[in-house]
Amino acid sequence: MKKETTWLLAAGFFLCAAMPAAAQDRPADEMELESAAAELDADAAEPGGEKAVVDKLMSEFKVDGPRVQGLREQGLGYGEVAVALTLAQGLPGGITDVNVHNVTRLRLGPPALGWGKVSKELGLKPGAAISKVKKVQAEVRERTKIEKARLGKAAIEKEKNGKKARGGK
Repeated sequence: MKKETTWLLAAGFFLCAAMPAAAQDRPADEMELESAAAELDADAAEPGGEKAVVDKLMSEFKVDGPRVQGLREQGLGYGEVAVALTLAQGLPGGITDVNVHNVTRLRLGPPALGWGKVSKELGLKPGAAISKVKKVQAEVRERTKIEKARLGKAAIEKEKNGKKARGGK
């Protein structure tokens, strides 16, 4: 019994010590890029957010809806679409079918690579992608904030008009 307990404690200690080392394998800029992409996905999940994100991706990268939808159908989130288009934009020729395919092939694998490794494989720095994704995200948030305010005012007006119709004040 003592041997089993000692063995389990040693294994647990080893796993706890190994976890931070595994996290260190991912560069900070890769984690920041993935975090920004996840935040853009969260913004898309808000009411009216998906349309705002798609519209912004189309205008920012000068792509059409089918290009964005095609990337989504490959399993990329909206934030990942922004990263993929940013990286493709940084390649010679810009956003072309070949460049987008090369980016997504590296990302989706096999073997699937993190965005930092994809950037490195392409000879690009992830900092530009981080900046671009954050820019898209900020503009989407501003647009959805304005839309929420507009919808809020419309709801208030609708309620006022309803009360007047019922004879209230």
